[in-house]
Amino acid sequence: MSQGPSRDEVAAAAEKKTFEEHRAEGPDAVVCVVVTVSDTRTGETDTSGKLIANMLADHGHRVAFTRIVKDDAGQIRGAFEEACGDPEVQVVITNGGTGITPRDTTYDVALSMIEKEMPGFGELFRYLSYLDIGTASILTRATAGTCRGTIIMTLPGSGNACRTGMEKIILPEISHMVREVLKKG
Repeated sequence: MSQGPSRDEVAAAAEKKTFEEHRAEGPDAVVCVVVTVSDTRTGETDTSGKLIANMLADHGHRVAFTRIVKDDAGQIRGAFEEACGDPEVQVVITNGGTGITPRDTTYDVALSMIEKEMPGFGELFRYLSYLDIGTASILTRATAGTCRGTIIMTLPGSGNACRTGMEKIILPEISHMVREVLKKG
């Protein structure tokens, strides 16, 4: 004779249901901005920015605009200010400028503007990258957080890194993240 599920099994099922319900309550389409940070890429050669924009569109999200800016703190800040100042924009995704060279300033600018950091984003991204490229994954300073109600997520400039971040973190959670930011306390 079966005793039925234990208390722990019932609690785990309730927790899982709540997580799935939260995910389902997120918007079907999120309004995004894609910013490529590079001293050398152009509209024709920006394969990572195009990859991110196409992946967003393929999943039903809307790209409000894309920008290519130099790896210059003022230009990066300007792109963030424009995106975070637009009440329609919910998410900004950057690619490039997250490394440790003297020119890499995306992380520094993002961190100076982020009001609530999501440290798990960078931690998970580096772990997933480690599975692909090994210990070189420590060289990225990918990060995420919120700025004036807009989510900022920074990725490295490599196409493979962008694909990893989009497929394994951003696309599965983007609606859920926006739902959480929109939630009233």
